[in-house]
Amino acid sequence: MMLTDSRAYSGFSVNDIPKAKEFYGRTLGLKVSESHDMLQLHLAGGATVLVYPKPNHVPATFTILNFPVDSVDIAVDELTKRGVRFEIYDEAGLKTDDKGVYRGVGPAIAWFKDPAGNILSVLEEE
Repeated sequence: MMLTDSRAYSGFSVNDIPKAKEFYGRTLGLKVSESHDMLQLHLAGGATVLVYPKPNHVPATFTILNFPVDSVDIAVDELTKRGVRFEIYDEAGLKTDDKGVYRGVGPAIAWFKDPAGNILSVLEEE
């Protein structure tokens, strides 16, 4: 059996579905649907991501979802106005500015967390 034509999708856990629905739907402005106590994030381009509850949820220690944007600075400013707090890093090889934007190797990128502590990013398309 080959999976070449399977419509695969990704998923991640959260500890509170109502908080996740509020964050992804209202704060980030994504199209969100809910069924069987799980959320589906409907992303541009037709992709869907499953968000499921997990009582013993542990936040991912890596970026689970990246949002390409035309301008990281504009995205950071807009999301900050909506209550999103960007991560500030100051460690070997990873130093962000005061807004939380990394401008090193690769595209400008800024990381933030959802209410369950999972790491997301906005990154500038080149």
